[in-house]
Amino acid sequence: MSTITAGQKSTKNESQIQKITFGKLTKDGFHKDVITRVENYFETTGITKHANTEMILKTILILTGWVATYALILSNLISPVGMFALALFHGFFTAMIGLNIGHDAIHGAYSKNAWLNKRLGLSFNLVGANDYVWSISHNIVHHTYTNIPEHDEDISQVDILRLEPGQEFKKMHRYQHIYAFFLYCLTSLLWVFKKDYVKFFQKQIGGHYRKSFPRKEVIRLFSYKIFYYIVFLVIPLVVIELPWYWILFGFVAAHFVEGFILAIIFMLAHVIEGTSFPKPGPDGKIDMAWADLQMITTSNFAVNNKIVNYLFGGLNFQVEHHLFPKVCHVHYPKISKIVRETAKDHNLPYLEQRTFFGAIASHARILKKFGNPAIQN
Repeated sequence: MSTITAGQKSTKNESQIQKITFGKLTKDGFHKDVITRVENYFETTGITKHANTEMILKTILILTGWVATYALILSNLISPVGMFALALFHGFFTAMIGLNIGHDAIHGAYSKNAWLNKRLGLSFNLVGANDYVWSISHNIVHHTYTNIPEHDEDISQVDILRLEPGQEFKKMHRYQHIYAFFLYCLTSLLWVFKKDYVKFFQKQIGGHYRKSFPRKEVIRLFSYKIFYYIVFLVIPLVVIELPWYWILFGFVAAHFVEGFILAIIFMLAHVIEGTSFPKPGPDGKIDMAWADLQMITTSNFAVNNKIVNYLFGGLNFQVEHHLFPKVCHVHYPKISKIVRETAKDHNLPYLEQRTFFGAIASHARILKKFGNPAIQN
């Protein structure tokens, strides 16, 4: 998932940004082998790669929780303390929409029906984000250039965070393992009010260059943003019988919950002990195949925790997600065994942290490490 970056401007223009190439895909390589084995799993079991009954029920549950918390907040039937608690739960359900429904849909993993994926992908817009920007910055840029500095914008943060060892060191980075977790709470607020606007009109997003900005998408960007501001700011300010500052406080608190969840899930998959931040050679070549790159830049966490598996869209199986983004996340626990065995057969690492809190501790340690001025490259 994307983190708190608000569209940091690159100091290089399009002609200066190095074009990345990867090692050739070979017939006996890891990528071909793991695809063959996973395809065989779905064929022999007769299981769909897309949403099953479990996923459909989860979708209904999440959307029901999201609508119900919003409606109860507007009802004025709940005490102010109760309304605040509902706001926190609403932020939680909003994050769940992004992680479980919108994410799978925009990847084309929810259904084999492109129309349905498009409609479910609109859930991103309904919670204040933009599906078009996400499809570029995440589906194309992050999944192609995972953890490659200056090309994967998910690790190219605002200067206050140093998330890869090649980034310029600043004195404040010494304390980033402390303040970073507070900054993560700002993720969705920046997303809703700044990031999408900035990224939408960037010609260069990481390693991807765009020549034009579709007029239809410009209209959609502003239309959905206005809709979001009306539904989640204007209407509550008009309807809720509380002072305006309490309403804004609840709005921000909901975003703090949402933002922290979205940010931490990404961080635990890529900015954690064991993951690499490979630099291309002078010719822009990454000396390995793309799938091999995913195995050294991506880590799983808490894969045996059923609660984590259910709540976070299977993104704790981040290795499987990067290799098979068009497979619905409910299938990741099963295919993870195949991916692990195939990686072992090809002498590739299969990175993982055993527990959720262990992964958070590992992330804190890597932040502290990158906050060391001795680590400059």
